Amino acid sequence: MGDDSTALAAKAEALIESLPWIARLQGRVLVVKFGGNAMVDDELKRAFAEDMVYLRHLGVRVVVVHGGGPQISAELKHRGIASEFRGGLRITTPEALEVVRDVLTLQVAHELTGLLNDSSPSAPLAQALSGETDGLFRAEKRGTIVDGENVDLGQVGDVAEVNPAVVLALLDAGRIPVVSSIAPDRDDPAHSLNVNADSAASALAIALGAQRLVILTDVAGLYSDWPNRDSLVARITATELDALIPSLESGMIPKMTACLDAVRGGVGSAAVIDGRIPHSILLEAFSASVIGTEVIGTEVIESDNTEPVPSPPVKAEK
Repeated sequence: MGDDSTALAAKAEALIESLPWIARLQGRVLVVKFGGNAMVDDELKRAFAEDMVYLRHLGVRVVVVHGGGPQISAELKHRGIASEFRGGLRITTPEALEVVRDVLTLQVAHELTGLLNDSSPSAPLAQALSGETDGLFRAEKRGTIVDGENVDLGQVGDVAEVNPAVVLALLDAGRIPVVSSIAPDRDDPAHSLNVNADSAASALAIALGAQRLVILTDVAGLYSDWPNRDSLVARITATELDALIPSLESGMIPKMTACLDAVRGGVGSAAVIDGRIPHSILLEAFSASVIGTEVIGTEVIESDNTEPVPSPPVKAEK
């Protein structure tokens, strides 16, 4: 009986700790970028869907933006199409873009909406859409700079315009929008571009006036001095992050840039969290600990003594 009482007390304490977090987000928009290990591990996928539905029933206006990197890479390999990354971004030929669209809008979106709806105790909640739906996104082509040289990424773009009407309509109807990051080319609407899902989530969070952006990834968070594991950063200001970004591993640059853009665009806060931990989003909400790295637009409060939650060792993203 003693063990049961201790467990119940711990659950009660977790609920009490979560109250300020829930109060900040209730009725507000939370944009979550779903990716990394959470996309390919069945237990993590199920836990993610349960978290999103739970938050929706608490009154949080949840929006999910998803990538599909592992699935896209697998399908490109299956079809014998070369795949290359430069500066953390996938070079996308017209042939590869058709694979990207098929995987994102048919395979990943279908599976994710199914998981979300299976986790709903009542009516289905999730609805899939993409940046091509009702003018949600318009993108412009982009390249990148690697080792001081301009690199042509092909059919790759950045979100240039957001018309969030379709997402807001779904949120007002009590739904969970599930957004794929394909968008029409603003200069050539007959063609579409592959948009990095981190930056798409950031652009959408800004347009929705979101309270928070959360990006799931495959590492414990941001390291200020990788591979020194003692350099894991629990919280960082936009100014500090701006100075640090050029020194980061290429795979982390799009994620941290997305967080930086979000807070500078008016989003209350942004976080990169360890998606390898089941229910990591709820753990972040229901604990005083930090599951990853939080980016804020103001100076860090000196009295904040939150500690990162330990996670499995992993190599930094390349």
